[in-house]
Amino acid sequence: MAAAAILPELATQVVIPVAAAVGIAFAVLQWALVSKVKLTPEPRRGEAGGAGAGKSGPSDYLIEEEEGLNDHNVVAKCAEIQTAISEGATSFLFTEYKYVGLFMSIFAILIFLFLGSVEGFSTKSQPCHYSKDKTCKPALANAIFSTIAFVLGAVTSLVSGFLGMKIATYANARTTLEARKGVGKAFITAFRSGAVMGFLLAASGLLVLYIAINLFGIYYGDDWEGLFEAITGYGLGGSSMALFGRVGGGIYTKAADVGADLVGKVERNIPEDDPRNPAVIADNVGDNVGDIAGMGSDLFGSYAESSCAALVVASISSFGINHEFTPMVYPLLVSSVGIIACLITTLFATDFFEIKAVSEIEPALKKQLIISTAVMTVGIALVSWLGLPYTFTIFNFGAQKTVQSWQLFLCVAVGLWAGLIIGFVTEYYTSNAYSPVQDVADSCRTGAATNVIFGLALGYKSVIIPIFAIAFSIFLSFSLAAMYGVAVAALGMLSTIATGLAIDAYGPISDNAGGIAEMAGMSHRIRERTDALDAAGNTTAAIGKGFAIGSAALVSLALFGAFVSRAAISTVDVLTPKVFIGLIVGAMLPYWFSAMTMKSVGSAALKMVEEVRRQFNTIPGLMEGTTKPDYATCVKISTDASIKEMIPPGALVMLTPLIVGILFGVETLSGVLAGALVSGVQIAISASNTGGAWDNAKKYIEAGASEHARTLGPKGSDPHKAAVIGDTIGDPLKDTSGPSLNILIKLMAVESLVFAPFFATHGGILFKLF
Repeated sequence: MAAAAILPELATQVVIPVAAAVGIAFAVLQWALVSKVKLTPEPRRGEAGGAGAGKSGPSDYLIEEEEGLNDHNVVAKCAEIQTAISEGATSFLFTEYKYVGLFMSIFAILIFLFLGSVEGFSTKSQPCHYSKDKTCKPALANAIFSTIAFVLGAVTSLVSGFLGMKIATYANARTTLEARKGVGKAFITAFRSGAVMGFLLAASGLLVLYIAINLFGIYYGDDWEGLFEAITGYGLGGSSMALFGRVGGGIYTKAADVGADLVGKVERNIPEDDPRNPAVIADNVGDNVGDIAGMGSDLFGSYAESSCAALVVASISSFGINHEFTPMVYPLLVSSVGIIACLITTLFATDFFEIKAVSEIEPALKKQLIISTAVMTVGIALVSWLGLPYTFTIFNFGAQKTVQSWQLFLCVAVGLWAGLIIGFVTEYYTSNAYSPVQDVADSCRTGAATNVIFGLALGYKSVIIPIFAIAFSIFLSFSLAAMYGVAVAALGMLSTIATGLAIDAYGPISDNAGGIAEMAGMSHRIRERTDALDAAGNTTAAIGKGFAIGSAALVSLALFGAFVSRAAISTVDVLTPKVFIGLIVGAMLPYWFSAMTMKSVGSAALKMVEEVRRQFNTIPGLMEGTTKPDYATCVKISTDASIKEMIPPGALVMLTPLIVGILFGVETLSGVLAGALVSGVQIAISASNTGGAWDNAKKYIEAGASEHARTLGPKGSDPHKAAVIGDTIGDPLKDTSGPSLNILIKLMAVESLVFAPFFATHGGILFKLF
């Protein structure tokens, strides 16, 4: 018997829920701090016995007067706009969830029927799949518990997206009001709100998974193989909801954005987020439903799947066979330490250092990534030392591979650091502080065509280093600990998810804050501050997408490994026609999927452009600002289009594994998964970075911060118009197609894994006929 882990089972059972509780408590604390910013005008001095003068003293009073802090109209207007955005976002999500809920119920029934039919719905115990000498619970139990896990994952995913949206719409106007006191105050408000979402999501994902494992364990007892196979439904639920959130939200936000930009900025020459633009509320709602709710569900899905992939492989390794609880839940321990590491990191941004100038915003966000990675490396070393026996065996395609605990530490660490590298490369290619984006901006001198050419080239080029980073981490982690190594490398990349999400959610909140400042008619200086926050947010959003795509590649490879083992395929041989046809079709799927999502954005934007033009042409006094536009119609166009258009791409992803598995069998399906993974990662990275670069090239020209930028500007100049066209083309790339592709590759893999028992028993009808 090998030496056991240092950490006893009881301690593990305490550490995980406590870490999750700390995360949730920290989120609540940050939320309480944000809510201190009031959205009701304070009583004028003198009216309430000088209530304000007492606390702030005379020096603050001067600043407040200068920035118009006591302007009641501005505060009331901000509150009014915030309510409109919040109501729009809430009503859209409820509409979306109605459709998604229906889909979810149908899919849950499918899971139950397919998995139950493996043994003909018998309730008798059966020999285990991996150790034939032991008996395991019946397939019917697996069907029931997989379905429950699926619903749990789906609900957690929806709730985390919804809460994120609520927090963002709560914080946007507060960030605008804080911007009057300086850029540092606004930054802290936006960042704290992002942290609320990050910690809530990381902690609730961990807690629900932990509770599910313990509750399922009451029934399964010693049958850990069956228990963790059923738990994979949790990852499937999380990701299937993320797909609809990402695609639906992405179509919504970009239809509004493209419509608002094309008519407002290019045709009518009015600034971005001008209240005269009818699509402006829909545009700001879109930031919350696409970038916040969609992103939240997406990263939650990645987190759930990487945990499930690692647990499935561990359950058939020595941890599961010998029933060692602490090393078995090593993935959950890594996530628990991640929450604590991110908590320490967040304090650096909000409490230890203060931002005083615009130039300090981006470095502060980058420091978050570096600090969280450094702190987490120490945390992983600690968990690997305490939570793992010194030597153990890992299941490796039918054999058991002997691994030592330091090797597993390296696997997690390589994923963590690869994530940081991908983040920094993404930043280099999408931030306007570096030459790639500046070159794209420069190409706008000769019109939109050269801008498009340069932007596409930048996107393709930005794929190189991230792919090498992913390849290196796969090679190292697989060599050290087989597929389990790859799964924990993905988990390593996502272990700092709380910080990653905080940085990511910060972007749309700042974007909204700028929109509210413009609509409330605040001074030029305040808009400059929110623009600076927003430009940094654009880059960090690109970094967040880089993380999501990199981790998706590792997660789906790990799930692919688990699927191949579960479906009892000894080797995937590319030279057999069954596998090769799958490979080539799988590589095509991301293109088909991108075509669907891009066209959806295009057709929805077309309707939006026509509506905005109609309002400008038929509503008298709209351009003069004397009458209000009809915002509601534009919100309705976006909502209807996105609900209608999210179904076909969603169906493509969800049905492909089922159709291929049933008709062509597991070997062809393994080809499809490999093909989709290989081509999807490339398109996703290039699409996200091209879009991000075009967006920031436009912002670079608008900000006019350097001599070079001033020669291209000001707003409304020909180069600026060319940049706006590039930005508009890039919108669906970076916010709809690109980010949804990482869900495509993960979702197909996790779905194949959940249905593997059925495919292995009844799949491949066509090949059986001939």
